[in-house]
Amino acid sequence: MKIKTKLTLGVGLLFFLIVLLVALGVRQLHTLANDTENILVDNYNSLDYSRNMLKELDKIETDKQSLEKFQHYLELQSRNITEIGEKELTENLLEDSQTFLQQPDNKSVILLIRNDLNAIMKLNMDSIQRKSIVASQTADRAILWISITGSMCFIIAFTLLINLPSTIADPIKDLTESIRQIAGKNYSRRVHFEGHSEFGDLARSFNTMAEKLQEYSDSSLARLMMEKKRIETLINNMHDPVIGLNDTQKILFANEEALKISGLKSADIIGKPVQDIAVYNDLIRSLIQHLAGNSVDNSKNETLTIYADNKESYFEKQIVPIVITPTGETEKKEIGSFIILRNVTLYKELDYAKTNFIATVSHEFKTPIASMKMSLQLLENESIGSLNEEQQHLIASIKDDTNRLLRTTGELLNITQVETGKTQLEIEKSNVLQIVTEAVDATQKLAEQKNIKLFTAFPDTIPDVWADREKTTWVVSNLITNAIRYSYENASIQVQLSEDDSYVKIIVKDNGLGISSQYTGKIFDRYFRIPGSEKEGTGLGLAISKEFIEAQKGLITVESELGSGSTFTVFLKKAI
Repeated sequence: MKIKTKLTLGVGLLFFLIVLLVALGVRQLHTLANDTENILVDNYNSLDYSRNMLKELDKIETDKQSLEKFQHYLELQSRNITEIGEKELTENLLEDSQTFLQQPDNKSVILLIRNDLNAIMKLNMDSIQRKSIVASQTADRAILWISITGSMCFIIAFTLLINLPSTIADPIKDLTESIRQIAGKNYSRRVHFEGHSEFGDLARSFNTMAEKLQEYSDSSLARLMMEKKRIETLINNMHDPVIGLNDTQKILFANEEALKISGLKSADIIGKPVQDIAVYNDLIRSLIQHLAGNSVDNSKNETLTIYADNKESYFEKQIVPIVITPTGETEKKEIGSFIILRNVTLYKELDYAKTNFIATVSHEFKTPIASMKMSLQLLENESIGSLNEEQQHLIASIKDDTNRLLRTTGELLNITQVETGKTQLEIEKSNVLQIVTEAVDATQKLAEQKNIKLFTAFPDTIPDVWADREKTTWVVSNLITNAIRYSYENASIQVQLSEDDSYVKIIVKDNGLGISSQYTGKIFDRYFRIPGSEKEGTGLGLAISKEFIEAQKGLITVESELGSGSTFTVFLKKAI
């Protein structure tokens, strides 16, 4: 029998019995209520009227109102005839009452009235007793039928409780375990459910699937081995060292280049935990630092200096996780990773050569530029003769070009110092107000040339900061100079100071051209200039500023919108 049929029959029968039990209980309770109501309505009122008439009869001689009350209860009783024979007794009571009204002193009439009332009361008492027996029998029947129906419900519910969970859960449990075995590549696993239920059909389908998987696994094994050898050959022929790890950090493979620079042999490391190899090999130890959580971002490239090819070489380390989504699942799972070392020695050598060339050329430029400035000063002082107006304009133009050339060589020298690591910072407790004031004073003349006003907003008290005073002053001056350069004439620039819990903030805000959102993330890159910009510059000022500030454990940010100006903020650590 199908499981669905079993559930339908069992639950349906239980539902029917519950409905029957409710209907039977309601019916029996209704019958019992009717029997009880008959006793109250039919007999209790007659007894009450008769009792009250007896009481009033006893007080007739002393209380004049008793006769009226007696007649009132007598009238009520005459309208409450409910039992066989009660009508005749009530008529006798009415006749005797009429006689009593005519002969109030006749004691025998009072005795007759008492007898009539007692007869009525006895008749109703006997009726109450009969009806009580009927109500009791009704209650007994209700208890019997409700008990029988409730017992049947209990038996069926208990049977379902005992059999139904195991009937459904046990096959599901067996099937789940079998699926887990199949997922673990145990394709010989089979399930056996007897009968023609849904689980039987499911077992047959499952076994068919397992057989096909086993057949597929057996037939594709040779092909998989061939693919494995092909991948190993490809990895071994790579010029970059590559080391592969599984999810338990055991070494799966290491190509020839990796073995060569590490000085290890394949037989000594394959299949062994990489942590064990790192104990006695410095290179492997530096490569697996990310496993100990020392690397903040495993995907970020890291440059290592390794002695290879008979010289000091540079390799860029990259950790590539191997993440897959298992068949039939939705969550991704990391099953290992591999480490790639890219040889960037050639690029490093070219970079050093470029840096040394720029440093040499920039240094050599400073001497002729200084001579040019001295000659310009002599011409301006008219020590060798007076100049006409056109010559003065030419001198001013040459002076501007000389200052720009001097500024460019200074920036080139700064960037070469940063790249070679020769920049010497003297970080000390500094007065940030003095730093900003010096920067504003240094750029005041340049601002006046474009009729730009520099507004400052400083709090009454501001804490000191940890900073290299000279380098930080240069950074703030560079930010203000850029703001002047990219602002319109007769504009204004705001220089502000504020603080938060950890930093003092230097804010330079202008209302100039602004920067498009697509370039705000690149303006701190070396040699980057916004496409289409007509302003002169090397694209080094902001890059040098970022290097200087970050070297002081600070931060520099920009907020800008094209056409609405820019806001540069320098964060310096408080000296607390």
